[in-house]
Amino acid sequence: MGVIIPAILTDSSDTLKEQLQKVAGLTDRVQIDVVDGQFASPPTWPYSEQHTLKEDELLSYGPFQYEVDLMVQNPMEVAPLWVEAGANRLTIHSESIDDFSLVNKTLREQLGYEKGFAPELLSIGLALQMDTNLHSVEEHLAAIDYVQFMGIAKVGVQGQPFDERVYERIEHFRKHYPQVPIQVDGGVSLESAPKLLSLGVSRLVVGSRLWGSENLRETFHAFDQLKEQYGIFNR
Repeated sequence: MGVIIPAILTDSSDTLKEQLQKVAGLTDRVQIDVVDGQFASPPTWPYSEQHTLKEDELLSYGPFQYEVDLMVQNPMEVAPLWVEAGANRLTIHSESIDDFSLVNKTLREQLGYEKGFAPELLSIGLALQMDTNLHSVEEHLAAIDYVQFMGIAKVGVQGQPFDERVYERIEHFRKHYPQVPIQVDGGVSLESAPKLLSLGVSRLVVGSRLWGSENLRETFHAFDQLKEQYGIFNR
């Protein structure tokens, strides 16, 4: 499993396909940021185009493992659609649900998901925003595959500055829950990545720092080389 995951946030299926082509050969994994315009805004594809997902649609776009960050009001309504479309990793935001235990039970029943059974087929994580009380999700940790710390103040918008408060949050979380894998999304740069990895983060989701760089391939390789320095390969 890759350490550096390109994040695609777009309101156009054409741009989605273009960005997938740009990272082809660099990575076998991408994250699609999905914003419904209600939980967060502005809406992104497929909401921006009122597009209905088709079975195995993502797989037709390229030979990637597709991860989906569901920044939506009702993740349970759309999670099965994304799995049917080809996603094998779903990130659900803790603020978008009232009862994660119910969500997890429903996912198990609808999607045949069982934590740790076949992570290459489906993994489910819980995203924690900057103000989320870490202890409020403690009861759910045994049922998920990873947590995703948001490194920005407002979800659903790329290009925001990195919020250094996340360092302390990760350090606190790692101390109390050392076995739970951590990934970080939002504001990740070549400046913040080394410290994040040193704190025990095993996956970095990178958006604007890749797409806004003058040479995307060189920038990706610069990120990717960090895994050798910190001894992170397939966690």
